[in-house]
Amino acid sequence: MVVSIIGIGLIGGSLALGLRETGLAHHIIGLDHNPHNLAQALALGLINEPAHDLAEAVNRADLVVVAVPMDAMLTVLPQVLDAATDRQVIIDVGSTKELLLRQVADHANRARFVAVHPMAGTEHSGPEAAVPKLFEGKTLVVCDAAASAPDALARVEAVFGRLAMQLTYMSAAAHDLHAAYVSHISHISSFALALTVLQKEQSEQQIFALASGGFESTVRLAKSSPAMWVPIFRQNRDNVLDVVDEHLRQLQHLRDLLADGNDAGLYEQIEQANRIRKILK
Repeated sequence: MVVSIIGIGLIGGSLALGLRETGLAHHIIGLDHNPHNLAQALALGLINEPAHDLAEAVNRADLVVVAVPMDAMLTVLPQVLDAATDRQVIIDVGSTKELLLRQVADHANRARFVAVHPMAGTEHSGPEAAVPKLFEGKTLVVCDAAASAPDALARVEAVFGRLAMQLTYMSAAAHDLHAAYVSHISHISSFALALTVLQKEQSEQQIFALASGGFESTVRLAKSSPAMWVPIFRQNRDNVLDVVDEHLRQLQHLRDLLADGNDAGLYEQIEQANRIRKILK
C-alpha cells in the first residue's frame, strides 16, 4: 500500500522503517513543516518522496499517519480528515487523546480515523532518531474504537499486528489517565531530577565523572524535546497534576521518614516499592 507520513520524526520515521521492512508499504510519501527534516528523511531512505502539500499527501495514500506534536495535531488532523475519502484510513500516534477526539467527534470523515498510541519511543527526536523494530513487542492503545469504521479498524489492527505489537482497547479518557501514570510522570520527574542536579551540582565534569548507569537511566528522559512534551503536559494537565501531586506526597513521606531517622519505616516503603517488579517483569 501507499503510506503518507505527516511529521517525520522518531515515531513517524520508525513507523516508516517498520512498514517497509514488513512489506506493508511499497511506497512512502513524507510531509513535514521542517524542510531539513524532510530532506533528511529522504536521504536516510525513510520515505520515497516528499509531498508538495497536505491534500496530495492524503489523496495519494491508502494509509495516512499523522505524527506531529500534539498542539499541531489539533489543527492538522481535521485538515487531513477534510481531504480524506472513503479510500483512506487515517491514524494519529499522539500521546494524548481526549481533547483531540473531542475536536474531530462531529467530523464527516470521523469514521475513517482510528486513534492509536504506540507505547514506544526514545528520548531522541528527528528523522535520524528513527529506530528499526521500535514497536516490536510493545503495546498499541486503540482509543474509542467503536467510532471508527469496521474496515478502517481492521486495517489498522492488521498493520500493527504485522509490526508485532500487542493491541489493547480503551476510551480516550482512560488512556489519558493511564498515560499520565505510566509515561507522563516519568518524563516530568526526569526533567525535575535533571534540574535538581544541575542546580546543586555546578561542576559538569563532576556529574560526568560520578554518573553511573542508574543515574543515566533515571535522567535519560530529560533529554526529550520540550516542543513535544509541553503540548502533552498542557493537553493532559488535569491528569498530570493529579499524578504529580501524588508523587509529591510520596516524596514528602519518604523525606519525613528520613528526617525522623525512621529506618524501619524507610525499609518498609522501599520494600513496598519493590513490588513493582511483579508488574514490570
